Amino acid sequence: MEKISLNRRLGLFPTTNIVIANMIGAGIFTTSGLLIADLRDPGLMLILWVVGGIIALCGAFAYGELGASMPEAGGEYLFLSKIFHPVLGFLSGWISFIVGFSAPIAASAIGFSEYFVRAFPGTAHFFINNLHMSSGGVIILFSISVVITFTLIHNMGIETGARIQNFLTVLKVLLIIALISAGLFSGKGDMSNLNSIAGVGTGTVNIKTIGLSLMWIMFAYSGWNASTYIGSEIKNPLKNLPASLLLGTGIVVLLYFLLNLVFIYAIPPDQMKGVISVGGLAMGNLFGESAERLFSLLISFALFSSLSAFIIIGPRVYFSMARDGLFFKSVARIDPVSKVPSISILLQGAIAIIFIISGTFEQILTYLGFSLGIFPVLTVAGAIKMRIRKTNKIKLPGFPFTTVVYMVAGITILILAFLERPVESGVAIATLLAGLPAYYLFKRYSGKKKSE
Repeated sequence: MEKISLNRRLGLFPTTNIVIANMIGAGIFTTSGLLIADLRDPGLMLILWVVGGIIALCGAFAYGELGASMPEAGGEYLFLSKIFHPVLGFLSGWISFIVGFSAPIAASAIGFSEYFVRAFPGTAHFFINNLHMSSGGVIILFSISVVITFTLIHNMGIETGARIQNFLTVLKVLLIIALISAGLFSGKGDMSNLNSIAGVGTGTVNIKTIGLSLMWIMFAYSGWNASTYIGSEIKNPLKNLPASLLLGTGIVVLLYFLLNLVFIYAIPPDQMKGVISVGGLAMGNLFGESAERLFSLLISFALFSSLSAFIIIGPRVYFSMARDGLFFKSVARIDPVSKVPSISILLQGAIAIIFIISGTFEQILTYLGFSLGIFPVLTVAGAIKMRIRKTNKIKLPGFPFTTVVYMVAGITILILAFLERPVESGVAIATLLAGLPAYYLFKRYSGKKKSE
């Protein structure tokens, strides 16, 4: 029987779009108000957004070399398995399976639903009045519907999914650029907010708080490594894969900086602190209620696009694990018509729906951020090992400076976040360790099947 494999159909444009869409999501639109509450200084917050962007770019250089040298599906799972040991690769896939993709899909779906209902409140009132649903029930219903819709779309094939992804991403970037331009040139804000801490609080911000804030910012930047997860489907990966990482990450760093500048320009610090929907508040301050509704719609499309990108990327990790005998064999099945890992896509959608129904995702955001920060540090260390072994196919500039910066920053952030939030961080470590017995069980089962 002929083995069906993933096809190289994606060029630089759609691959870069996937990186951008994967990065721009719930984080940028929900964290700035929370960061102000802890940091108490808009200027410091803006500096940390830039620092986070530099860290992400340093990681993208290392992943660019890794992805070009090993252009297959799987991302960290593939790199860690080949460079260090399969158990590390499995554990990274284990975290991706439980946390890394399904939870952000759920978060993006819930975020989309919240902002969509804010833009069109009549849709929620219809369900509440006619079907006697609660407002929370309406959000859950909309969120599940969105996950199911995009799971089915991406189950039809990578080209169909990529075309829709291209449209959503281009629309999202154009809308954000329009927002930034309108916001900064409106003349109704105040740049002195950048230096103001009045009403936010006083006192010295400790280093642990800065570390936790950077972890939240890095969560907002997560996705800078997105195209390495679909390496098997990228045309000319030696050139297009690293280019998509650096180009996509660079664009997002610039957009994040300018978007936060708009937030600070539009909102005095005492009004911003603790506000989740900071984007809507900014537009409301600058242009009134109608603009707040319009921007809520913009955010809903941004989260729509991110959700779509997560659904594309995540299943390729589970596919690679199953193909290597370290996950359920059926997950490695490629649909003969659509040429995508269909069962893997459906499984991820089901897990995301469980997150939505459980209603616990907001309580594990720190847990999510800590979990996602562990394996990129180990993977970047793999880029150093690959250079020493001289197995890399390309050499990007900046080595070893970029790799050292990313590793030192990543480890420091994890340590400080653990000291600031030991409970959530401890649960993340426990989740990681729970993958060890799972690895050996899958390996043992796989070994038995091969010997039969």
